[in-house]
Amino acid sequence: MLRFLIRRLLTGLIVVILVSMVVFALFFIAPGNVAVLLLGKFAGQNPQLVATVTHQLGLDLPIYEQYWNFLVRLVHGNLGYSYYSHQPVTYLLGQALPPTVSLALGAAVIWLVFGVLIGVLSATRPRTLWDRGATLFALTGISFPTFVLGNILLLLLFFEPSKAGVFIFPPSGYAPFSQGLGAWFIHMILPWVTLAVVTMATYVRLTRGQMLEVLGEDYIRTARSKGLRRSRVTYRHGLRAALVPVVTQFGIDVGGLLGGVIVTEQVFGINGLGELSVRSVVNQDEPVIVAVVLLAAVFVVVANILVDLVYAVLDPRVRLA
Repeated sequence: MLRFLIRRLLTGLIVVILVSMVVFALFFIAPGNVAVLLLGKFAGQNPQLVATVTHQLGLDLPIYEQYWNFLVRLVHGNLGYSYYSHQPVTYLLGQALPPTVSLALGAAVIWLVFGVLIGVLSATRPRTLWDRGATLFALTGISFPTFVLGNILLLLLFFEPSKAGVFIFPPSGYAPFSQGLGAWFIHMILPWVTLAVVTMATYVRLTRGQMLEVLGEDYIRTARSKGLRRSRVTYRHGLRAALVPVVTQFGIDVGGLLGGVIVTEQVFGINGLGELSVRSVVNQDEPVIVAVVLLAAVFVVVANILVDLVYAVLDPRVRLA
């Protein structure tokens, strides 16, 4: 297991390095003068000022030296300063990361637990009212975009009750842990449900299909013929085999959540990485964009390493491969 983990970590490190090279090339080698962009109309009036800003940013150095300095700063946790707010990029990420992580991980737990549970119950009761209801739920969930579902939840659970003087959920925003666990939790319920329901539908269908296939295998029928309890056969033998593709899908979804929560954050007024990314792209704030892309790459790599470890637990053949 240790050798398996080391191989995956080294592979992930190579991926992050390659992403850093691509990001550096994209934002620092691409045509265009950052100093001119920052100075705006003053750039044409004072060429000497353009040269000074270019030197201060280190953009007059050879490309390989710029990349080396970029890597050295990255290793030391220095991601530079925002061109517009002049604040450290690490500070901006530190402010934006907790809301996004809270939203992403909370929604992921909800859609995984309930998606798998509903899928298993639907597969073990095929062609029943429960199965039909689960199918209807899955199709409805897939059909709803997050911004539509989010606004519906706000309308039904905030605006309409507030007209009667009933305030159950807050309209928007994020409450940090410093305001208390209760305030944090109540602010995250509607964003969690919005993001989870849309994604949960995929897990219901995927789990149901895999469980129906696995429950028809010969070893499942053999286990039943030996007198094992139905619940033990279903959850101990069937579900374990059916979870492999579910885990694959979960790794893809969680890895892509860093960029996928932008719409949900906008609907509920959460100032997370999504809002920071949009603002940085609009302002062409390159240090912040580079930092967000690298963070997203690390997020994807870590998610896939965890998925590989779960593979090794579910299927011993993975460890021996």
